Amino acid sequence: MENIKVTKDMLIGNVISEYPAAYDALMEAGMHCLGCPSAQMESLKDACLVHELDPDEVVEKVNARIQMVSVKA
Repeated sequence: MENIKVTKDMLIGNVISEYPAAYDALMEAGMHCLGCPSAQMESLKDACLVHELDPDEVVEKVNARIQMVSVKA
């Protein structure tokens, strides 16, 4: 995917703050702990591993959602 905005090394708190559209994509991927204080300081990759999710797939979904929302705006 071109123009990747989010990477698996970014902190979840920063991702959600910078790209609010990422919230729904993360929830749909199975990360239902986004409001947890510790999740805010956890990398996307680490959170994916805790939830047994593929970090690359989650990043792809998040970036696709961000792209979709930015195209509509």
